Amino acid sequence: MSIDLTKMPKLGFGLMRLPEKDGGIDLEHVCRMADRYMAAGLNYFDTAYVYHGGKSEVAAREAVVKRFPRESFMLATKLPAWEIKKEEDIDRVFNEQLERAGVDYFDFYLLHSVEDGNNYDTYVKYDCFSWGVKKREEGMIKHFGFSFHGSPELLVEILDDHPEVEFVQIQYNFLDRTNPVVRSQELYEILRDRGIPIIVMEPIRGGMLANMSPAIEEKFKERQPDKSVASWALRFVGSQPGIMTILSGMSNEDQMADNVDTFTNFEPLADDELGIIEEAANDILSVPQIGCTACRYCVDGCPMGISIPDVFRTINTLRRYPDDWRSKNFYSGLIQRSGKASDCIGCGQCEGVCPQHLNIIELLQEAAGILD
Repeated sequence: MSIDLTKMPKLGFGLMRLPEKDGGIDLEHVCRMADRYMAAGLNYFDTAYVYHGGKSEVAAREAVVKRFPRESFMLATKLPAWEIKKEEDIDRVFNEQLERAGVDYFDFYLLHSVEDGNNYDTYVKYDCFSWGVKKREEGMIKHFGFSFHGSPELLVEILDDHPEVEFVQIQYNFLDRTNPVVRSQELYEILRDRGIPIIVMEPIRGGMLANMSPAIEEKFKERQPDKSVASWALRFVGSQPGIMTILSGMSNEDQMADNVDTFTNFEPLADDELGIIEEAANDILSVPQIGCTACRYCVDGCPMGISIPDVFRTINTLRRYPDDWRSKNFYSGLIQRSGKASDCIGCGQCEGVCPQHLNIIELLQEAAGILD
């Protein structure tokens, strides 16, 4: 069952970083964002079992499923390996997802975060690829694939063993092309060589690529005065062939409006703009940064309640702007509602779920020495 790329929206609405209010998802805000997104002729919503502590699929139901005709949108979600302890757990999770989202089928269904080690081993142990094919045959899944955080070598192995896979979701942006851990350019080329449609996640790298040094921002503005910094990262990905959909985890209406504008009358990057992109990548890489994308997979299970991505955000800002007092001021406010970096007990829960494979325990120790 092939996917018609011409019918896929280039911008996908990622439901991982939704606006919050009073400790929960701000549904009224999400509804307004969904309205703006659908009004622009876009209709691909991406969620997962674990996003927002299990509330993202429910938000999809309230903001999208209940408010728009079922055939007018596409909904994607994912099977989490870490929830599977026995074969029966697969259907249990899937049925729970159907109930949470209020649908009787998913347009796109993914094995979540396939990577070398535990996650992939779990999917193989419980034959989840065959399970996905069966669900597709039953009409419970329209299209079947996986999101990937592993090595190029593993990707080749999986694609050789599982020709039934219709698409693959990878992390891809102008900074990670040569990242020795992510190796996204290699992953992209493997998929392109095989003609497999690509969904891109983290095109703005968790917001990192929306915040440049003043010198680089000035070059962006000189070339495109009316375009945001974030739009450059999205246009870079959108200019690559073979991209099915680019996911953006938008957190407010301004981000939605800006991204919709970027993909309305889309302009691929010109050669001179690609040169500026290269300068931007070199500028970022000149200051060592913690490669956290703020997916927040590490937060819910932290026994000490440490908001790890926000700690790393503070450290990254201090590395780039060591004299900016606002970073430590931000951290002072953060630890009023979450644990301190020095509270880490080294349990390793966070490292087990980090798709960027960060040495989080060591990095928190470094942060504690600077911030606490």
